[in-house]
Amino acid sequence: MADAAAQEGAEQLLHLKLAFLAGEPPACILALARKAGGGSITSHVQNFLLENFTGTNVDRRQNSTYTTTIFKRVISEVELSSGVVIDELYEEFAQRMLSKAKDSLLNRTDYMYKEISFLSSTYDNVSSRLISVVARLSCSSNMLEGDTGCSLWPSSLFLSEFILSYPKIFSTKCCFELGSGVGLVGICLNYVGASKVILTDGDTSTLANMKENMELNNLCIEQEDSEVLKESKNKVECKYLSWEEVSESDLRGYQPDIILGADIMYDPVSVPHLVRVLSMLLRRDGRQGETKGKSGDEFETEGPVAYIATVIRNAETFNCFAKSAADARLSAINITSSAAPSDFLPHMLSYDRSSVQLLKITLLS
Repeated sequence: MADAAAQEGAEQLLHLKLAFLAGEPPACILALARKAGGGSITSHVQNFLLENFTGTNVDRRQNSTYTTTIFKRVISEVELSSGVVIDELYEEFAQRMLSKAKDSLLNRTDYMYKEISFLSSTYDNVSSRLISVVARLSCSSNMLEGDTGCSLWPSSLFLSEFILSYPKIFSTKCCFELGSGVGLVGICLNYVGASKVILTDGDTSTLANMKENMELNNLCIEQEDSEVLKESKNKVECKYLSWEEVSESDLRGYQPDIILGADIMYDPVSVPHLVRVLSMLLRRDGRQGETKGKSGDEFETEGPVAYIATVIRNAETFNCFAKSAADARLSAINITSSAAPSDFLPHMLSYDRSSVQLLKITLLS
């Protein structure tokens, strides 16, 4: 019993640390801190916060304002509950307030460094619960200003979990993502052994941030005439792609086996262009795909296939996509229930995976 309790306590603290690194909202961090303390933020938990939320390994890239906000809310909650705030936490918070304007890099509020840790779905104890993959990302915290391409969306997390849950679908395949944003899906595709990963976006600032994120994860950005990169297994292509302007000849050299997209049905104006691009990528010279499965298998295909994860925020926009897809002779099947991915992100309380739908799209013969 004691061992089981210790294991559960260690797992709760692990979730707390990973949630912080993932940049979860302060309210979620406090909820996990309470859980780790058995209902309140104890001195033990406060010490854990200080040890794991500060120091050069964290603050060097983590948004300092974010950390300070968490400490402020922890102190306020403990004081309101008549609990004991440890002296070291008071001192750390006071020092942060005094040096608030000292380092302009740490006080950047437009971008925030996050580490998204996908936990292994099978384990015997906390020490053997290995982290499958860690994605290091620079993300925008400025969505209200329209900087959505550099933000982290639930559909991107869901599609990443799907890739990690079914690695054989993507292993040794050429994978092409539309609207890649921060590049999280590409990092997971590289991890499961995709033969080629092509990430695209139609916004130049998003593309620049995406390339920086690939470098953060030690992935090489493929360039022409680079023999070193051609030999590297950890490489991706980051390409500018405007759905409105791209032609079939522009896409002729790619011939992807799998096309992916996360939260790319956001504007009814762009839907016809999205469907046109999907049609071109799925109609690759009548080529037969290599995805195999048993008869009736959810992943059995006879040609290129697209997997699109989306949150239906506007029914009119989704219906517009469904009609445009049908007119273009695309089959769009909802496989959310039958192909539900494993939960690799139990520590990310803000991630509502139940809101995401997964579509499998193929070209009708």
